[in-house]
Amino acid sequence: MKKALAFPMLAIALFVYADDGQTSVGSRMFLAEHWVTSWAASAQGPFPSGFTVMQPSFSHVFPQPKTGAVNQSFRMIVRPDVWGAATRIQLSNAYGTKPVTFDDVFVGLQAESSEVMANTNTHVTFGGLNSVTVQPGSSAWSDAVPIMFAGPRPDLLQGRKLAISFHVPGPSGPITWHAKALTTSYMTAPGSGSKSAEEEEAAFPFSVTSWFFVDAVDMMMPRDTNAIVTFGDSITDGEGATLNSPDRWPDILSRRLHRRFGDRVSVVNAAITGNQVAGPVFYSAENPSPGGPAAVDRLERDVLGLSGVSTVIWFEGTNDISENGFSTLDMVKEKLREGVQRIRTRLPKAKIIGATLTSARGDYDPAYGSAEHEQRREALNSYVRTSGLFDYVIDFDAATTDPASGELRPELAFSTSTDGAGDKLHPNRLGYLAMGAAADVVAIRP
Repeated sequence: MKKALAFPMLAIALFVYADDGQTSVGSRMFLAEHWVTSWAASAQGPFPSGFTVMQPSFSHVFPQPKTGAVNQSFRMIVRPDVWGAATRIQLSNAYGTKPVTFDDVFVGLQAESSEVMANTNTHVTFGGLNSVTVQPGSSAWSDAVPIMFAGPRPDLLQGRKLAISFHVPGPSGPITWHAKALTTSYMTAPGSGSKSAEEEEAAFPFSVTSWFFVDAVDMMMPRDTNAIVTFGDSITDGEGATLNSPDRWPDILSRRLHRRFGDRVSVVNAAITGNQVAGPVFYSAENPSPGGPAAVDRLERDVLGLSGVSTVIWFEGTNDISENGFSTLDMVKEKLREGVQRIRTRLPKAKIIGATLTSARGDYDPAYGSAEHEQRREALNSYVRTSGLFDYVIDFDAATTDPASGELRPELAFSTSTDGAGDKLHPNRLGYLAMGAAADVVAIRP
C-alpha cells in the first residue's frame, strides 16, 4: 500500500491538518500515518558532566562552560533510522538553569563534513515562529517539516545523515547534551552570529563528538511502523565502537530488522555511558553524575515520551553492581520491576525485553573485574532469565562469554577503535556484531 505522504501536495495538506501528529481533521488517507521516533540521544548534563570519546578540545567553543553558548551556531549530525516525507525535532533544556532561546533552525541532508547538500537546508518553525524559548527542565517540539528532498522514496535515504542547525543568541547557561555521540558534529565560535542557514562547510569550523540541545527526531511514517528503544549504559551507548561508523549492537540489530521488515521498524538508542538502573538517588543540573540520571528516573523522557514505541530492550545493571555503584543487587531488581511496571502501565501493548549482562571478569578496574562483581552479575542474569519479568530475553552473556575463562571471548575483547588490548568490559566491534546477531528479530518486533 502506498504511503499517504508520497507526494509533496499531500505532505503539505498533512502539515496543515496534523501538525501535532493527530488526524482529527482531513482526508481519511492521513489515518495511515503517525509520528515515530527515528533518532534520539538521552539528555544528560549539564556539560561537561559525562563521558566523551575522541573529543577535540572545547576551549574554542565553550571557553566558560557555566556561561554556555554565546551567539553561536550548532550543526548537529544525526542518523535517522527511518526516513519519512516529514520530520520534526525536539530541542531540550532538560539540565539548564535558565531559559534558552533557539532561532534560525534548519534541517538538511548532510553532504560531507559540515556541508549540507545544496537546496536541502529547510527552515524549521515552532508554533509558526522563527524562534522558541525553552524553560529549564523543559523541551520543545518543532512544527512538522516537509522533507522535499526525499521525493516519493524516503526509504532510499536509509543510512544518510540529517544536519540539524540552529543559532543560540545566549548566553545559554549550562548546556544539556549527550556526551558520547560517536558522531562528528560541528559548531561555530562564540560571538560569530547565526550561520545555520549556510550550507557551506566553512561556516562551521569546529568539530565535536557530542550532541548538544537536540535529543529526538521524529518521522511521519505508515501506521504499521513502530519504534524499538534500546535502553541502557555504555555497552549500548557504544563504548569501544567506531567513531562515525554505526557499529554499536543496536545498529547491527537495526540492519537485521530492516532486512526483514523494511521501514516498518525504527531502532532508537536511549543509552548513557555510566548509567545505572537505580542510582543516583538525586540528579540535577546543580548535582549531576557523569552517568546521567538513574534509568528509572529518565524513563519518562527517554522511553515513554518517544513516539510510536512498541518495544523496549532494557540491558543494564553492570554499573549498579560494581564497587562504584549506588545500589545493592536487591535494589537493582526492585527498580527493574518498578520500571517494567511503569512501561506496561503506559504502553500496555509494548513488548518489554530483557538482556543478560556481559562479562567483566578480568577488567583492569577491580570495581568490575572482581570475583564479587562476577557473582552479582551471575545472580542478576539468573533473575533476568527466570523471573518472568520480561516478555523475551536476549542472552548477550552466552553470545560473548568464553566458557573456559568466564571472560569476554578473546576475539571480542581487544580494541578495534584504538591501539590497545581493551578493558575486558566493553566489547569491540566484533563483540557488538555478536550481540546484534544474538536476538531473534521476529521475537522483538510485535
